[in-house]
Amino acid sequence: RSVAATQTYTAELMALALVSEALDPSADAAAALAALPEQVAEAIETGSETAALAARYRHHRRLLVLGRGYNLSTAFEIALKIKETCGVMADPYSSADFLHGPVALLERDVPVVLVAPAVERFADLEEVAALAVARKAPLVAISSVPALLEAAEARLPLPAGVPEWLSPMVAVAPGQLFAQALAVSRGLSADAPAGLTKVTLTR
Repeated sequence: RSVAATQTYTAELMALALVSEALDPSADAAAALAALPEQVAEAIETGSETAALAARYRHHRRLLVLGRGYNLSTAFEIALKIKETCGVMADPYSSADFLHGPVALLERDVPVVLVAPAVERFADLEEVAALAVARKAPLVAISSVPALLEAAEARLPLPAGVPEWLSPMVAVAPGQLFAQALAVSRGLSADAPAGLTKVTLTR
């Protein structure tokens, strides 16, 4: 019933994950896929305070959404949902690219949503978080990393131990709920955003 199709991202990634596992079967991959529904449910449950957190940012007209690796696409998906449902300019970036110029955007009135389920391979995620704190930019952390959550003004915790190749399906849920809550706090309908229709014809 909603115009904002949050299920599309998750369904496409799950289809790819299942095909990947079918092409190269392993007990570990099968177990990781089987654990995924419970992990998504846990991410949603631990984000029960999302509405109150999102309301802090209802007057902001611009946000930054950053991710890396598999979760660069998650940053783009969350930014899209914020744009669609809230009418807010949400700019998605790779955290690596962000440090090469767009980092100049960091300031007190521009919240940063950081999608960082884990940071083992991406130290720049921690660098962005530290810069946001230093420049007093409001930091929203979608993460399982205790240090990142501790540094953040708003915390959307993720379950630990999700393999990176499956982590987008877990990390995206709190981000989509954040977009929904932000829309509601702005007095908007997240299900029927202004100017959008369920079917769009392109040529």
